[in-house]
Amino acid sequence: MSASRGEKLYEGKAKVLYATDDPGLVIQYFKDDATAFNGVKKGQILEKGVVNCHVSSFLFEYLAEKGIESHFVERLSDREMLVRRVGIVPLEVVVRNVVAGSLSKRMGLPEGQVLDQTIVELYYKRDDLGDPMVNEDHARVFQLATDDELAQLRRSALSINDHLKKFMKERGILLVDFKLEFGRFEDRLLLADEISADGSRLWDIETGERLDKDRFRRDLGRVEESYWEVFRRILGEDRRSPITPAVVSEDQS
Repeated sequence: MSASRGEKLYEGKAKVLYATDDPGLVIQYFKDDATAFNGVKKGQILEKGVVNCHVSSFLFEYLAEKGIESHFVERLSDREMLVRRVGIVPLEVVVRNVVAGSLSKRMGLPEGQVLDQTIVELYYKRDDLGDPMVNEDHARVFQLATDDELAQLRRSALSINDHLKKFMKERGILLVDFKLEFGRFEDRLLLADEISADGSRLWDIETGERLDKDRFRRDLGRVEESYWEVFRRILGEDRRSPITPAVVSEDQS
């Protein structure tokens, strides 16, 4: 399927959405821009957009084989994927298998402790408020999601976690935690946004080395190399070039 960029619909911290000739489809473009701590830290990770576009496309296709429907239609280029135009549910769903990040701070526990049970958390998608953590009561009272949607969000998140944990383990990766977003499309909820090292904590099973955006957050170095290592392990190939430049020309903006 071919599609050409129309008007810019939205630009976020890591992606740009463009209209297409089909009102039900949009093009999702992946940038190299990187942010951390709710936008306080900003920078660029060279070729991050390429890695995340390929990894997300691959994982969406993998999950589709497992019965998890997403907004993904096809990858158009190194940095673009064609996706269904969904109405994003204003809740980030965070799935945690191992203590790390904010969970470590909140609970006063060391990072790396494996949880006896997977934890599913909800965060209100409001950049100006710092994406605060909420519970299902908040979501109901403030009409962020219906009871049926909340049940489906949790059920889908746990199912995705089961599939991805096994997938990552086979590739020597510990799936510590990850963020999911969902969108309303017609009469159903679809997995949306992306699944990549930007929104996941991925550690080497043997060494515990971080292969995700924590390397950028914490100034650990070897950021680009770690992203490409995730690419290599997930796609089973090593490809660094040629790649599409991270440039959005004026006539396409």
